[in-house]
Amino acid sequence: MIQASVDRLGTLVPSERVLVVTNAQLVDEVWNQLPTLPSRSIIGEPCRRDTAPCIGLAALEIVRDDPEGVMVIMPSDHVISPDGAFQEAIATAADLIVHSPERIVTFGIRPTYPAESFGYIERGKAVGPPGHFPVYHVSQFREKPKAEIARQYLVAGTFYWNSGIFVWKAATILKALEERQPEMLAHLTTIAAAADSAQYAEVFRREFSAIKGVSIDYAVMEHAREVVVIEAPFAWDDVGSWQAISRLQGTDAEGNTISAKHLGLRTSGTIVRGPDDHLIVTLGVSDCIVVHTPDATLVANKHDEESIRQLVQMIAERGWQQYL
Repeated sequence: MIQASVDRLGTLVPSERVLVVTNAQLVDEVWNQLPTLPSRSIIGEPCRRDTAPCIGLAALEIVRDDPEGVMVIMPSDHVISPDGAFQEAIATAADLIVHSPERIVTFGIRPTYPAESFGYIERGKAVGPPGHFPVYHVSQFREKPKAEIARQYLVAGTFYWNSGIFVWKAATILKALEERQPEMLAHLTTIAAAADSAQYAEVFRREFSAIKGVSIDYAVMEHAREVVVIEAPFAWDDVGSWQAISRLQGTDAEGNTISAKHLGLRTSGTIVRGPDDHLIVTLGVSDCIVVHTPDATLVANKHDEESIRQLVQMIAERGWQQYL
């Protein structure tokens, strides 16, 4: 998927201008997946601190080379098609910034069902003059809603799923972090200043670990003023959740999505994932997620998937990094 994320840009962004920010443990594997990227293009975080710090770090890297640089933020766990429509949308966003440099551009996905696992964007007035794609001022960002609220959003017709894809000038997002997260930006600036020094690794570890993790939505987007949303002309899904497998692969007559050697009896609405050489048997279960890997097994209620984040944190606190 990370290969697809880079390839999706086509010729819009040359490889020497691609930055990947990931966990330090994944740097070598990312290089294996993206061998044409320059060595400085992959930044390994010493610990997880959510999306705002990693975006700020990338922005500082960009402004060092180009103070007027425009950046596009693309999570690598998205399924998007077709690539051509995506590239047109990114080019449109860049044009919007040319005409209003302080602007922040995001992309809204027209909802097809009342999803509880996505954040939402409420659109306001249209941005004129009309362009190739519908563009609106953002009225408000809404967090992941309960089922009834999600149904209201769907009926209203003025809400989009929040794609988590953003386009802005690197300087704009740094200014926003300076206003809303000055302590975070101070740590990031210290890291960037040490980039060419022998102490970089130690400075990076010390300063980044001191940051309080926060998402870019909480840190900036909920408070930003000049934000517009483009109604995405491409198909999109976020596979950051196990339920995305059902949306992408479909279900059988009992509503199950199976990607494993599996035997089920009175099993419905269940996602099963595992290797072909290990038999997973389910009996009398419904609406479950069952995932088996060589070193860990997950059994969860499908409707409580968000709690998996809490479990990941608990595993990390116990020092069981080998299972993450």
